[in-house]
Amino acid sequence: MDGKILPGKPFPLGATFDGNGVNFAVYSERATQIEICLFDDLGVPQSRSIPLPEFTGFVWHGYVPGLKAGQLYGIRADGEFNPSAGLRFNRNKILIDPYAKAIAGRMDWNAPIFSYPMDHPDADLAFDDNDNATGVPKCVVIDDDQFDWEGDAPLKIPWNDSIIYELHVRGFTMRHPEVPEALRGTYLGLVSEPVIDYLKKLGVTAVELLPVHDFLREKHLLDKGLTNYWGYNTRNFFSPTTLYSSSGDRGQQVTEFKQMVKQLHKAGIEVILDVVYNHTCEGNHLGPSISFRGLDNPTYYHLVADDKRYYMDYTGTGNSLNVNHPQVLKLIMDSLRYWVTEMHVDGFRFDLASVLARELYDVDKLAAFFDIIHQDPILSQVKLIAEPWDVGMGGYQVGNFPVLWSEWNGKYRDAVRKYWKGDEWQIQELSARLLGSSDLYQDDGREPYNSINFVIAHDGFTLADLVSYNEKHNLANGEENRDGADDNNSWNCGVEGYTDDPAINELRLRQMKNLTATLLLSQGVPMICAGDEVARTQLGNNNCYCQDNELSWHDWEISGHKQELLEFTRKLIELRKAHPNLRRHKFVRWRRLHHETARDAIWISPDGREMTEEDWHVGYARTIGLYLDGTKLEWLSEDGDIVTDESFLLLLNAHHEELDFTLPPGEFSLLLTTANEPQPISGGKLKMTGRSLTLMRGRMQVSQLA
Repeated sequence: MDGKILPGKPFPLGATFDGNGVNFAVYSERATQIEICLFDDLGVPQSRSIPLPEFTGFVWHGYVPGLKAGQLYGIRADGEFNPSAGLRFNRNKILIDPYAKAIAGRMDWNAPIFSYPMDHPDADLAFDDNDNATGVPKCVVIDDDQFDWEGDAPLKIPWNDSIIYELHVRGFTMRHPEVPEALRGTYLGLVSEPVIDYLKKLGVTAVELLPVHDFLREKHLLDKGLTNYWGYNTRNFFSPTTLYSSSGDRGQQVTEFKQMVKQLHKAGIEVILDVVYNHTCEGNHLGPSISFRGLDNPTYYHLVADDKRYYMDYTGTGNSLNVNHPQVLKLIMDSLRYWVTEMHVDGFRFDLASVLARELYDVDKLAAFFDIIHQDPILSQVKLIAEPWDVGMGGYQVGNFPVLWSEWNGKYRDAVRKYWKGDEWQIQELSARLLGSSDLYQDDGREPYNSINFVIAHDGFTLADLVSYNEKHNLANGEENRDGADDNNSWNCGVEGYTDDPAINELRLRQMKNLTATLLLSQGVPMICAGDEVARTQLGNNNCYCQDNELSWHDWEISGHKQELLEFTRKLIELRKAHPNLRRHKFVRWRRLHHETARDAIWISPDGREMTEEDWHVGYARTIGLYLDGTKLEWLSEDGDIVTDESFLLLLNAHHEELDFTLPPGEFSLLLTTANEPQPISGGKLKMTGRSLTLMRGRMQVSQLA
């Protein structure tokens, strides 16, 4: 670098290396000057900061000849410090570039990283003039053109063929005995040979990764010996976190992430990212100035209209991104496109997605965010999944997202759990959920695959704990068991927690099989939470967000009932993949009244009749059958022949007692059951174990059905 600074360009934003130097472009409407501070090593600044010489359309920019990839830098922003007016500029604080592609170093919470003196009586209204350069992470200039993708391309697995596996990059491999120790908990560990082999044998088609965007581990957790494990505390929307990198933090984390994606694609597995664009790690008005707050607070955050010192909080984390602002929309869209085009991911699951739909503080499914994605030639082609709620008023929006979007179907989760618990008045709700939730998705142009069906996700009980604990046990989190969903399961566990009683353990295994089978035999897209296929436990902790230890990590000691559940899950996935009848891309035509003519699906009562309207309104009814006719479902075989699929009879008994289920007229053979031994058929009746599920193959004689 010879000291000469050229005007450069206002686009693209961030630091762009062209082989001869670096162009810097930083957005700030209200700053009076933006400087780039260069670092030789973490916390050691070079001889001078570089004021960006040009200001175009609110973008400060300049070109520095001679800078190389790997250069460390930060931003200083001059401007007014007036928190009551929403302005929090402080040039003494090094800030992270919102468009940085890699972040190096860790946060030193003992450094003066807050823009106000921590001990001042006026708190955030006071100004701190201490320099924080030695205590904050730095941005890294990277060279995006160096990685060889070897022809990697999107897999584009059809939605209705998808089976999603939600996992944590670090936790999934930390205890794996066959993964080299240096790779455990890393991007490369996830694509090591034994892990890829496991995923392929399980049969899932996509991994949904808990947040991998660079995130902050909060001081209050570290002070208690805990940490932010899940990662829902984003610091930067372009940088993969270095916490899962085995190779370094000077850009190596970017290369390692790309290697992970490439290897998963080679194994036929898509990569979906859980992304958090609804808030950032900077918290409320008392939080630190790390990036957005110090660059242009009113641009990036929803501020309280009549007192801009404070933040609107639809997320429960202290702030909400101001998606109404064009620059914030641009930031999110640029980030999403970057992860698709440069990092080759296949889709996104949007945390608390209702926040992104808020225009003028109301949830609006026609918000600009969704309009832009709908017309975007790149993002409209990837998998888009909404967590369709937030914590604000009117934030529960299951079934209300636009046509390109699939949704975590919270109503599916609730219905299936309530049914298998044995709650009354559940069969009507269950019937809609088993067939893809047409009541939620059919009227707005969507299909069954727009319903992401799940029973368990990362935030809550594991499958094993769901059927083993009536109450949460979160004392290890240090909040006196007040955190996490305060939900009494009432699963009649017999005892709270784990036991040597074989009868109780057999019942719990059967309930895990019931829930797993229901999930994988429902129309829609199933999502399995990693570890549920091997009965992973968190010992009753239903909020392990701060537990980076064996309580949260995947358990690779698989034997006994864990192996049995794993084989059962594999069999179900194999069955689902083999039969389009079990994963339709269109809603099945079914009837509830006899005068209707649709016959793709028929509901059967325990006495072998077609369900009548009166049957649906029996509160104590807990047993039901579903016939799925595959004879009209044509598809192309591997040999290129047009064939029809098989037909299936699914029987569910959530009653605690054994009963005889009269089979409808036709010929049926047993495919699988969750009972611990085959259920006998005698006189046209199947003896069903209490709390069990049975799947049969065969053809029903519809003309003889009563």
